[in-house]
Amino acid sequence: MEDAEFTDRAVFLPEANALVLADLHIGRDATSSVSLPLGERQDLTARFDALLDRFSPEEVVLAGDVLHAFDRLPDEATETFADLRTLAEDADADFIAVRGNHDTVLDRLVDPLDHHRLNDGTLVCHGHEEPGSAAPRYIVGHDHPAIEIEGKRRPCYLWGPDTFRGSDVLVLPAFTRLASGAVVNRMWGSDFQTPLVGSSSAFRPIVHDDEADETYRFPALGKFREML
Repeated sequence: MEDAEFTDRAVFLPEANALVLADLHIGRDATSSVSLPLGERQDLTARFDALLDRFSPEEVVLAGDVLHAFDRLPDEATETFADLRTLAEDADADFIAVRGNHDTVLDRLVDPLDHHRLNDGTLVCHGHEEPGSAAPRYIVGHDHPAIEIEGKRRPCYLWGPDTFRGSDVLVLPAFTRLASGAVVNRMWGSDFQTPLVGSSSAFRPIVHDDEADETYRFPALGKFREML
């Protein structure tokens, strides 16, 4: 996936002129048992604004689990979502929300899609169920992948060429920093929740170092596990 640009748990596809991020879990702060605010609204909006400024995408796609709570919509979540949509509109970017398994009340805020096809043919879906349409490449979230290297856990992307029905799959890390992530080092196909990962061995971890603004692409997990 040499054409893609990875940064801050999101991906930009130049050919499609699209920015994709997944698993924002807006409202997790409001539903947390932690007594002090976790700063979710400021964190999500500031990072989202920085991505828009960096890439100037034609469209922004939220790839599911936009909201955290299944059964309620806290005022804070409504306000954060409105902030994100306003930022996208101010940047002249189409704002598209794809429904995830958490998004049972998302239609109170927007008319969500089950999937969205980018201009390059890529199909964006959440990944909690098999996509109903064929595509040369799928971008999904859902599993919140992370990798542990030298005792440090880092959010990671998983890139699987020709791994689902002969098509490529990119699994995004959770955009929210309140999710610890599922460590993929010793996860096998049956450990993943998404049906788009049948065997994890062919998937290559990709890690972006935000401080250095460097992207590191590692060997497929089948080989990389031997090095960890």
